Amino acid sequence: MRQVVGIGETILDILFKENQPFAAVPGGSVFNGMVSLSRLGIPVSFVSEAGHDRVGKLVTDFMASNGMTTDFIDFFSDGKSPVSLAFLNEVNDADYLFYTDYPRQRLNIKFPVIHQDDIVVFGSYYALNPLLRERVLEFLEYAKDRKALLYYDLNFRKAHMHEKIQIRPAVMDNYEYADIVRGSDEDFMNMYGNTDMESVYKDEVRYYCKQFVTTHGMEGVNLFTGSFQKHYDLPAVIDPVSTIGAGDNFNAGIVYGLIKYGVRRDDLANLSDLVWEKIISCGMELAKEVCRDHLNYVSHEFATKYKNV
Repeated sequence: MRQVVGIGETILDILFKENQPFAAVPGGSVFNGMVSLSRLGIPVSFVSEAGHDRVGKLVTDFMASNGMTTDFIDFFSDGKSPVSLAFLNEVNDADYLFYTDYPRQRLNIKFPVIHQDDIVVFGSYYALNPLLRERVLEFLEYAKDRKALLYYDLNFRKAHMHEKIQIRPAVMDNYEYADIVRGSDEDFMNMYGNTDMESVYKDEVRYYCKQFVTTHGMEGVNLFTGSFQKHYDLPAVIDPVSTIGAGDNFNAGIVYGLIKYGVRRDDLANLSDLVWEKIISCGMELAKEVCRDHLNYVSHEFATKYKNV
């Protein structure tokens, strides 16, 4: 089976409701999707960092318990594992505060072996951070040379808006590396001040990457390709418990759909509307499922049932 390789942060998410903490779960933008994919039986490798501390051990023990190797985690002693505080509002959307203490030397590890048509997932600020950019570019170059299918999630948060001018060239580079670009309307509002996805596609993305998927919360999903564009309505989510991890698991569902329906890198340019609809449906199903709990990933029970459908 094709493997999925992710690169991104590990972090401990501490969840608050009405200003009171009620749960702590391992997380990270790409990490959340990798956990769900591993639970769905997909071979997963994850490139990241963790401190030699209790938080780092908690996160990596969790990885191991979910069938994920920790061979590509850079364990550091000069610093502390990152933590985020996620404050849920009345509709259970989250506002974040991040606490990080990384060492100067980062990602000092060997990358996993990548084969043709493996899927590589990258995104968030981790894929833009100037302190990591050199190593991330090495990883992306290697994946591209190996003819992997690269999936990029912009996931650009308000906390980094003051840097958007400086990092915009890195965003464009990431578009060019990617075979599929995904982002939410909020991401593109933060980056470009624009939520008209057709104009974002035409002006910012299509010259670099033809496959463009945008998510709009409860308003559904838009797909743009080199030959057509389409809107998909989102299945109703009754009383969502938390939206943390929804976008990450949408990504996991898309990746799962690509593997399930045998879509390889060279197939993307001519992929039919029907196959895209099946793939987008996988993304929406996983995003919907993760909103039903405070976890950042689909449950083992859901994964067991879903992979047998």
